[in-house]
Amino acid sequence: MLVSGGNTAGMQGSGASTTTSPPADVLLDVSGVSKRFGGVRAVEDVSISVQRGAIASIIGPNGAGKTSLLNMISGFYRPDSGTITYEGTDTTRHRPAEVAALGVARTFQNIALFSGMTVLDNIMLGRHVRMKSGVLSAFLYWGPTQKEEIANRERVEELIEFLELQDLRKQQTSGLAYGLRKRVELARALALDPKLLLLDEPMGGMNQEEKEDMARYIIDVNEQWGTTIILIEHDMAVVMDISDRVTVLDRGRILPRAPRRRCSAAPKSSTPISGPATTGRPSARAKRHELRPDHHRCDPAAAAAAPRRRDPRSHGAARKGPRHLAAL
Repeated sequence: MLVSGGNTAGMQGSGASTTTSPPADVLLDVSGVSKRFGGVRAVEDVSISVQRGAIASIIGPNGAGKTSLLNMISGFYRPDSGTITYEGTDTTRHRPAEVAALGVARTFQNIALFSGMTVLDNIMLGRHVRMKSGVLSAFLYWGPTQKEEIANRERVEELIEFLELQDLRKQQTSGLAYGLRKRVELARALALDPKLLLLDEPMGGMNQEEKEDMARYIIDVNEQWGTTIILIEHDMAVVMDISDRVTVLDRGRILPRAPRRRCSAAPKSSTPISGPATTGRPSARAKRHELRPDHHRCDPAAAAAAPRRRDPRSHGAARKGPRHLAAL
């Protein structure tokens, strides 16, 4: 794991903009972006690049500009200066729908589900950019329109099984527990089949067991589907466990590098800083049985001696196979 600066895989960050074109393996290149709201400097001259297939985390205290940066990448905000390039396309002035159509999906810090709709319907909404039928053909519902909906429904059912929401597909999201609603929001973002997934505090408000489940899902999405992920998270244990690279924001600027021991020696600090590790991120298979709450500690002997948590998805009956599609 590396933290800001440098030229290695994952996310590369600096406080200065660059005019050089990104390498071919760079999926997203953010160059010198700034955003102000009146007299408030939310983001100031931030440059990062994210390589394909990486899990890149952005950390920092509240108000550091992390969500504002994600909002600019996804098109919700337009930078006052700088450029954003996604797969060689300048998306700096693109609208959110145009960015989504290019293969960028996101979740929100505050859950943004339709509470009066079922889990299935909320996830189906994520397929809107993949549907080509017009209003008239959808109203008549025959031929190609019906085939298209069935195909999209099959993809949604795969996501429901992947995130283990089978028994909840017909329930309204308003009646679900907080952790389950976070999982539904992740499923809706994945329904776009994104190449780049932006996660804004996906584990905020969860207990330790729910965080470990969500971390495993994120790792599986990255390793099984090759999805590039940018993650904002305050839990340093999660960040240190699953990230290829970490960038630290504070007051709208990227902080310089700091040794890893300095970052984790005081995990209760209001401004977390982490630095380069000596080894890469373990595989998802290894993480399934090794995620535990004290991974943020720098002492490897203490981490090795900590009791391993039992995988909450490994006990009981075996996972059920795919179900038949319900009647449309």
